[in-house]
Amino acid sequence: MKSVKFKKEKFPIAIILILSAVLNFANLTIEGYGNEYYAAGVKSMLINFKNFFFVSFDPAGFVSIDKPPLGFWIQTISAKIFGFSGWSIIFPQALAGVISVWLIYYIVKRSFGNIAGTISALCLAITPVFVAASRNNTIDNLLVMTLLIACVFISKAAEKGRFKYLIISLVLIGIGFNIKMLQAYMIIPAVYVTYLISSAVSVKQKIKHLLIGTIVLAVVSLSWAVIVDLVPSQYRPYVGSSTNNTVMELILGHNGLERFNNSGMGGMGGRQVPGEFGNGYGTQNQRGSGNAQNGNWANRQKTVEDSQNGNMANFSGGNGSIPEGMKLPEGSSGGRSPQGGGMAGNFGGQTEASITRLFSKNVLSDQIVWFLPLAIFGFIAGAIVEKLKFTFDNRKKLDLILWIFWLIPEFLYFSYTKGLFHQYYLTMMAPPIAALSGIGLVSMWKLYKEKSKNITWLLLPVSLVANGLVQLLMLSYYSNISSAIKTVIVSSLILCFSASALLIIYKAVRKGNLEQVGNIKVGKALTALAFIGILITPAIGSAATINHKMNGTMPSAGLELLSNSESGNFMMGGRGSEGSNNEKLIKFLESNITDEKYILVVSSATSAQDIILQTGKGIMALGGFTGSDKILTLDKFKTMVKNGEVRYVLTGGMGRGSMDDIMNWVEKNGKVVSESQWRDTVESQERKGYLHFNITGYDKNADSKYNYKNNNSGNNSGNNSGGGPEGMNSQVLYDLKGSVK
Repeated sequence: MKSVKFKKEKFPIAIILILSAVLNFANLTIEGYGNEYYAAGVKSMLINFKNFFFVSFDPAGFVSIDKPPLGFWIQTISAKIFGFSGWSIIFPQALAGVISVWLIYYIVKRSFGNIAGTISALCLAITPVFVAASRNNTIDNLLVMTLLIACVFISKAAEKGRFKYLIISLVLIGIGFNIKMLQAYMIIPAVYVTYLISSAVSVKQKIKHLLIGTIVLAVVSLSWAVIVDLVPSQYRPYVGSSTNNTVMELILGHNGLERFNNSGMGGMGGRQVPGEFGNGYGTQNQRGSGNAQNGNWANRQKTVEDSQNGNMANFSGGNGSIPEGMKLPEGSSGGRSPQGGGMAGNFGGQTEASITRLFSKNVLSDQIVWFLPLAIFGFIAGAIVEKLKFTFDNRKKLDLILWIFWLIPEFLYFSYTKGLFHQYYLTMMAPPIAALSGIGLVSMWKLYKEKSKNITWLLLPVSLVANGLVQLLMLSYYSNISSAIKTVIVSSLILCFSASALLIIYKAVRKGNLEQVGNIKVGKALTALAFIGILITPAIGSAATINHKMNGTMPSAGLELLSNSESGNFMMGGRGSEGSNNEKLIKFLESNITDEKYILVVSSATSAQDIILQTGKGIMALGGFTGSDKILTLDKFKTMVKNGEVRYVLTGGMGRGSMDDIMNWVEKNGKVVSESQWRDTVESQERKGYLHFNITGYDKNADSKYNYKNNNSGNNSGNNSGGGPEGMNSQVLYDLKGSVK
């Protein structure tokens, strides 16, 4: 009998884990390499231990990835075992997603029972942003898994007052720091508050434990950073996206303060997150005003007004047509915030900051809010059922505090921050929302079935209706998805609303008495139907990833993915395994290089990543990820040319002023390689057509459509160099052989 009971209890979670595995792994190869910047780094890390330890972006160890090492170490190990491919580097995240589903089940079940744990696991498994992060080589779900393991131990530490469990929890958070730096600390309020309010040990002991634990946390967190910074700079890659070649500055700057306020960033003129685009092109000084092909690399034709308004994509020239694959999806933001910003809208911080940000019409909306109302009402119900007040002497109370203090700070951060964050960062909110949804639904059912004079029983139907209304709101933002999908979604929401209304009527008719078995069964059936009604839409959004390729650098699922797939995707992202335009360039380089350390010098990692993936050879990204890093002096570069370390330099691309002196020198002293030798003429013309169009503004009177204007003024010849996509069409290959005597 025990065996039968065990199987019955475990059967639902087994099915959910299979569902999670299908969502995370099915047809995973369509994602190609995912984020090519990270993928190129993993390929480089496979070459030698030095590259591996320092997380080198390029095979020659010139500059590092601008993230800590642990997530990419795991990806590199996976690639070593299975062979380097897009699948092998995404595999760890997909597996971490499935493990996270089991962890949320285990943690919630431990305190609130099997049904609550099962519901929580199901909600997490079908949350769109969670699935999107699982199917990409961004490392966020590795962090989520690590933090959930930390939750297992902090829950035990708070319940039993065991110091060793607290230390294990904080060590795990420190490990998480070495996956995504300060993002791991978003759980700190939950951990510290949960332990502080525990009644298992005295206040004095708790403070002592937390002080010691904080020291341990700091030591683990900073261990790799300190080691790297102690190594002389000539023996390691430059720390990408740092201003002074130290990991500590990277922690405090690009991966720290810039996540709270990017007002001083200047978008393309400042550092940014891989795959994301900032506000405009930088400062006026960075843009300059000369002619690139006359020797001034600092040309920028954008105006200061454009930069301040965030109009990133204002590509001039051409015939005014929108290139294939760059069409904006009707009814979606297309990556642009209502306030402007072009592709800068993919920075969550550039959507309007308010308590309603995550519910508004923007690139964030349909990624995480699917169960948020249920979680909020669920916490209220849980607090009522558990009489949430001092003393906190049982695991249910403590776990409620743990989950709500995980959720609230993150909700406030993502709602109000003006810093840099990407929509897939919202996967951090998925575990507490899922946990509180499972806990809450069980708690609300308890309140509903009880014979009581108060109105707390209304929490169940009201929460389900509120959740359904939010999902209906999300549907209204994506008017161009297929009629069949709309019909299914609307039908499921009608089911939710109808069943919720019947719950109210049924309770009123029975006058609060649901103690009889028959009455309880009817109530359970109606609750199940209403809950199923709110599961359908996020499940559809998550399942969309199986047949629709996500943007590699900006992964997202949900109705946004379906909408973009219906209309063509505007986002510029990784090409994955779909090919590239660099084949002829690579053939030229391989035919002409001799023993140079770097077969090519480019302005930024975005110009280098595809060539690294195809060749596995040294490419110098002169300015780091987006060209903003000041890595080499002109004298040092000349020395490298003289020593035969570099020969070919490709100007143009995503450079943004940090290497103006070097590129100006290259243009004055290098020999121009005929374009016909390294780039197909047809491809070159297509590339110009791809980039020569002008997105001038957001027409608020036309819903979320855009005005496209032809700007064929004839004055852009030779003007497009350097920063951002406006300069991509002006790439020129130079041969520096013999330029330095």
